Amino acid sequence: MPLPLPSPAAQQSSANLQTLLAKEIKKHRNWIPFSRFMELVLYTPQYGYYTGGSHKIGNNGDFITAPTLTPLFAQTLARQLQELLPQTAGNIYEFGAGTGQLAADLLGSISDGINRYYIIEISPELAARQKDLIQTLAPQAAQKIVHLSALPETFDGIIIGNEVLDAMPVEIIRKNEGGSFEHVGVCLDNGRFAYSAKPLHDPSLSTSASLYFPQTDYPYTSELHPQQYAFIRTLASRLKRGGMIFIDYGFDVAQYYHPQRNQGTLIGHYRHHVIHNPFDFIGLADLTAHVNFTDIAQAGTDAGLDLTGYLPQSHFLLNLGIIELLTQVGKTDSPAYIREAAAVQKLIDQHEMGELFKVIAFGKNIGIDWAGFRFGDICHKL
Repeated sequence: MPLPLPSPAAQQSSANLQTLLAKEIKKHRNWIPFSRFMELVLYTPQYGYYTGGSHKIGNNGDFITAPTLTPLFAQTLARQLQELLPQTAGNIYEFGAGTGQLAADLLGSISDGINRYYIIEISPELAARQKDLIQTLAPQAAQKIVHLSALPETFDGIIIGNEVLDAMPVEIIRKNEGGSFEHVGVCLDNGRFAYSAKPLHDPSLSTSASLYFPQTDYPYTSELHPQQYAFIRTLASRLKRGGMIFIDYGFDVAQYYHPQRNQGTLIGHYRHHVIHNPFDFIGLADLTAHVNFTDIAQAGTDAGLDLTGYLPQSHFLLNLGIIELLTQVGKTDSPAYIREAAAVQKLIDQHEMGELFKVIAFGKNIGIDWAGFRFGDICHKL
């Protein structure tokens, strides 16, 4: 089935971005690492996927997120936050708040327990949408919202990141048949963007690739995530008291770098279609890679945080009583219940979001027994 064509305005935006990308590549002798290409595609001001003007999330966007499926997701998460916020200054810090649905629903559920709700957002278009939605859905608590375009110097509260880590640029590394590593980047080939590999000279990337990549007698390509690691370390250094909760799709290191997963996990999302060529719909398609949760856990513990837990999203939501909240929606034969039940099924079913999506949490100077991790913790797999 052919993919939907972009509008003329979207095509022009993509063309402008491609011109900037070509200039960047030519400036660096016709080669930039894939991480730099991904950064520019996603975050170039005005033209990048997250910094442009198109709607990304929802039925009319490119993908669906858990908060936009059902308010029960936020109401369930609120139960965990109600347990944690009193141990802190009462602040929530949300990264990558998307449409603002999660913030609006959390403010609607526990506004009395929230001091300030900080949204760290680099996209002006998304920030405007977030403000409008929160004003519409939670007007009584909208004054608690503070938008930031840069990291605060300190955190005292709970940091939330739902599908944030997967949107960070990744390095692509290839191990050839001889066992040596190559750094995969992007070049111009007859005016078109193409993959291009060079010998890997970065010592830290070489060390990580040697540690993670399996022994195979065939070429093996995958991603490394130094930006995710640095991000967690930075947050940890600024967290004075509180916790960090990240919800995303990914694997532990053994699953991520399984010998059979020899083409990595990088994919694109465009109008609810998966695309495998990152050079299609440049600036109009989301580029994303799965999260290596072993690396995330290592980053947090290296920075002195307590690893609170790690488990599938289904276990986290069930531990916090999402089924109980579902029963409060209405009669089981009512349209509202049927709609919400279908959404909850998608959130917890192992063949949908329940198993692929994981929740990892860290704490500092607060209690370590969190209700969301009461049963089903799989930290031993990390």
